[in-house]
Amino acid sequence: MIRRLYDWVLSLANHPNALWALAVIAFVESSVFPIPPDIMMIPMILARPNRAWLIAGVALVASVAGGMLGYAIGAFAFDTIGAPILASLGKADAMAEFSTRFNDMGFWAVLTAGVTPFPYKVITIMSGWTAMPLGTFIVTSILARALRFFIVAALLWKFGAPIRDFIERRLPLVFTVGVILLFGGFFAVRYL
Repeated sequence: MIRRLYDWVLSLANHPNALWALAVIAFVESSVFPIPPDIMMIPMILARPNRAWLIAGVALVASVAGGMLGYAIGAFAFDTIGAPILASLGKADAMAEFSTRFNDMGFWAVLTAGVTPFPYKVITIMSGWTAMPLGTFIVTSILARALRFFIVAALLWKFGAPIRDFIERRLPLVFTVGVILLFGGFFAVRYL
């Protein structure tokens, strides 16, 4: 079953509309969707390493555009849209305390969330809610997301074949570790 799922994801990565699907996922992940674009980006680069830079670029542009939607949600619709999204991630109680410190460390908060597995959408919404300067938000988002997506692209472009061989030989182990990391990340976001 895991092998079929893996083969299916790789076939999607080769689909003519894969870049559009990646763009949609990267866009909505930055404002409302809980699944990171890496889930689609990594198999796309493994399937077609010669397109690694294009794939990373599409993810970057769509993610920053989605981040601007998250910023707008925070700035103009926090009570109706933003607060429920953050509450679903277990961050409702920490919002007031966090907002008092957020703009002091805004550049670093956006940079950290943009590069790490921390949910970027939390930072995009909080940036709008706390009225972080839009220019700072955009520049930092571009920097952070470029670092994240282009480092992944570079590593997969350079070491893609051995990584793909490793994944295919140890697919059940890789799948299990991936699921544990995914749920561990959600647990950490919710309870830390």
